Amino acid sequence: MSEEERTLWESVARQTKPLRKKPRTAEAAAELSAAKMPVAAKSAAAPKLRSPAVMPRPAKPEAPPLAPLGRRERSQLSRGRKEIDARLDLHGMTQIRAHRALSGFLQRAHSDGMTFVLVITGKGKIGAESERGVLRRQVPQWLSLPEFRSLVVGFEEAHVGHGGEGALYVRIRRSRM
Repeated sequence: MSEEERTLWESVARQTKPLRKKPRTAEAAAELSAAKMPVAAKSAAAPKLRSPAVMPRPAKPEAPPLAPLGRRERSQLSRGRKEIDARLDLHGMTQIRAHRALSGFLQRAHSDGMTFVLVITGKGKIGAESERGVLRRQVPQWLSLPEFRSLVVGFEEAHVGHGGEGALYVRIRRSRM
């Protein structure tokens, strides 16, 4: 550091108050004692890097990433060999109502220990009105949001027999006990 930067840092450091009276770890105590040393002694000491244990942790853990359904699971679902535990039909709902219904449905499915559910969005009308098929476009985006990723492992378009483009197979994340 240049002398100018060091002077600036010392003025900032003097104006701050510690959050705790006692340092958390021995490393923090060492850093605190190093901060109190005179300027000449500081320049002789090698700078310490913070260890990961001292670094602040994020407030919320990141939501797990989505994973596509396996080929075998998709095949078993489409042939009826794997059971769909529950269905949610969002036909005719507004976006707000559909979002609330989807959230409640997925939370119940998660708490009940379900594995696969079917979410029916409908295909929407193709052609004249461009605003049709809103839920068909929105539901996959919603399922990708962090609020749903804690409940959902992954999702994929359903087989024609279960609604095709207008429905999604959703795999529910197991609850931690």
